[in-house]
Amino acid sequence: MFKSLKRQRGMGWFGLTFLFGTIAFFAIIVIKVGPLYLNQGNVIKVVKGVADSPDYANASPQEIRTTLERRWDIDYINQIDDKDVKIKRSANGRMLSYDYEARVNLFYNVFVVIHFKDDFVMKQGSGDADS
Repeated sequence: MFKSLKRQRGMGWFGLTFLFGTIAFFAIIVIKVGPLYLNQGNVIKVVKGVADSPDYANASPQEIRTTLERRWDIDYINQIDDKDVKIKRSANGRMLSYDYEARVNLFYNVFVVIHFKDDFVMKQGSGDADS
């Protein structure tokens, strides 16, 4: 009987259960956290698009926030609010800056919180009176 146990190869039920449990745990994390990063990609696209547009170089903060909010509604971005975006002055000119946390329930009372922060320098207007 002991000789047959020494020749046994492969994984037992406990090892197989542990392996599948570990794979399932990481799959749940990827499934839950993935949309947060996809949402962040859309946030970057919208904020960078507004910052790169010379139309908003001299716009009021309220106009910029309204534009951002409209674009977020179109792209269904729901993790960030227009109050999370700050319009700052720097040596390079005006900047759009955002700083927010996205939170998702992993399971039961365990949450994953991810902090996103970035700054974009706004392009200056062309300065032409005709445009």
